[in-house]
Amino acid sequence: MSDPRLTDLARSLPASVPFVGPERLERARGAPFAARLGANEQGFGPAPSVTEAIAKVAPDAWMYPDPDMQDLRTALADHCGVTPEHVMIGEGIDGLLGTLVRLLVAPGDAVVTSAGAYPTFNYHVTGFGGALHTVPYAGDHEDPERLIEKAREVGAKLVYLANPDNPMGSHHGADTLHRMIEAVPDGCLLVLDEAYAEFAPAASTPDVEPGDTRVIRMRTFSKAYGLAGLRVGYALGAPALISDFDRVRNHFGVGRLAQVAALAALRDPEWLHHVLDRTAGARDRIAAAARNAGLEPLPSAANFVAIDCGADGAFARRVLDALARQGVFVRMPGVAPLDRCIRVSAGPADQIVLFARALPEALSQARAQT
Repeated sequence: MSDPRLTDLARSLPASVPFVGPERLERARGAPFAARLGANEQGFGPAPSVTEAIAKVAPDAWMYPDPDMQDLRTALADHCGVTPEHVMIGEGIDGLLGTLVRLLVAPGDAVVTSAGAYPTFNYHVTGFGGALHTVPYAGDHEDPERLIEKAREVGAKLVYLANPDNPMGSHHGADTLHRMIEAVPDGCLLVLDEAYAEFAPAASTPDVEPGDTRVIRMRTFSKAYGLAGLRVGYALGAPALISDFDRVRNHFGVGRLAQVAALAALRDPEWLHHVLDRTAGARDRIAAAARNAGLEPLPSAANFVAIDCGADGAFARRVLDALARQGVFVRMPGVAPLDRCIRVSAGPADQIVLFARALPEALSQARAQT
């Protein structure tokens, strides 16, 4: 029974979360996972320079953070070749998406995304009363043309696309993204989620005019920089829209230690290159484990590999559950036909070895239940 004081909108929503955390799953199974390969975390850790920076400022944790985030904002502007007025920082891309939807989506406003794409965006849209419209993937790729067509058809305020894509790991080239931006309907904004951009080929990242009012880009320190536990993301967009975030954002949402850690990570490109090399190797090992088990790994431009289990979503769910019983945490897409896959995050070699050993038995158990 819910609290009778809830708004009508809140009462209409399920009490759910976009993702069930591995900690909850561990509590349910009564044991920790031996291989944590489901949340697309960067399992190689932050740079030593980052942990040193955090330790140095840890005694200052009693102070509120700089609400302007000036040092980090300036460094990000220099890094991206824009001015600080083009940059907004928030509690990961998830927090920025929530603020953006709050700013632009009123109850009943149309929003377009792909069926099976990042569910947290949908969570924010429905949470603020938006009307969500979806289009199917084209194979294992989001479909820019159909997204724009649907946005035009329904008069969308926002249209969302991730490049590279989560959960499939596919990506589009910069030329495709440029065409999509040029086609954005009047009154609509393209939300370009680039959480995995560091892992992707350089040719997949479009060169966008910083003041272009048709697009806002979202990036994060959670993936390649290994700071998922600190929640730091940033948006790049036209100054007028960026400044509007100040109307509703949580000004103290990005903590003092998080700001210092992100700044230190940005200043350590050598560690980033080290992580990218290790991630590429991990993707290769995951793909090899899939092939050795008779499955087909999908090409990936992210820090995970989607593996086609060769059947339907029910079968893939049985594989996932069987892996969990062996102490291996992975996830899977939630919408058909994407849900024929499981999704395995790149991580340390010893954890991928555990996955490779567990996969054949998981498949055997899943087939026995068919």
